[in-house]
Amino acid sequence: MTRHLVLLVLLLSSPAIAQQVEQAPLEPLVVVAGESVLRVAPDRAWITVGAESRAPGPADAQRRNTEAMTPVLAQLKAAGVPPDAIRTVVYELEYEYDFVDNRRVGRGYVARNMVEVRVDDVDRLGGLLEIAVGSGATTLSGIRFDLKDRAAREREALREAVAEARAKIQAAASGAGRAIDRIVRIEEQGVVSTPPPRPLLREVQALAADVPAPVSAGQIEIRANVIVTATLK
Repeated sequence: MTRHLVLLVLLLSSPAIAQQVEQAPLEPLVVVAGESVLRVAPDRAWITVGAESRAPGPADAQRRNTEAMTPVLAQLKAAGVPPDAIRTVVYELEYEYDFVDNRRVGRGYVARNMVEVRVDDVDRLGGLLEIAVGSGATTLSGIRFDLKDRAAREREALREAVAEARAKIQAAASGAGRAIDRIVRIEEQGVVSTPPPRPLLREVQALAADVPAPVSAGQIEIRANVIVTATLK
C-alpha cells in the first residue's frame, strides 16, 4: 500500500499531469443580486397615553395621578381594549424646583404614569385617542405601526427576491446561449422593515373638543436582498 501511495504522489507531481489539472475547465458561474420590496398597510398600532399630576407633597401627587389615570384605563377597557394590551411603561415621582437668586426653590412634586396600549384594529385608533383624552389623559405620544404577522411578510419578500435573482440568471444564461444547471448558493443580505411616518397629533385640547383625530397609518415597507450563485450548462 505504501508503494502505491508513493507512486500516486509522484504521478500527481509530474509536470504533465499538473498542467492538465491547471487547464481543467472551470464551471461557468453566474452571480446576481435580487431585491424585493413589499408595501403593506399596517394592521396593528401602539399608542402611549398618560397623565401628569402635581401637588405640594409626594403622596398627594401620587393620589391625584391615580385619580387621573383610573378612569382613562377603565374607559379604554370598556371600549374593548383587552387588559393584556395595556402595559405600564413609565411611572415616576419627581421633585421639581426652580433657581431663584442662585438658590433652589422647590415647586412641589410631579407624578407621571404612562401606559402603552396595543390597538389591533387601526381603524379604531382615532376613536381610542379621543376616549383617552376625554377620560382624563393629558399626554399622547409614541404612536407606532406594525404587522400582526411580520414574519410571514418577511418570508414573502425573501421568496420574491430569490425569484427575481433567478429570473436574472435565466436571462444571463439565455444571452450566453446556455441554461441554468443548478443554484449553488443563496446568501441573504438582510430583510429590513421601514415603518410609515408617524402621524401628527393635534394638541390634547383639540382632541377633547370632539374633532376627529388626524391619524393616517400609511404603509410599511419590507425590503429583502439576496445574492444568488448558479452554475450553467
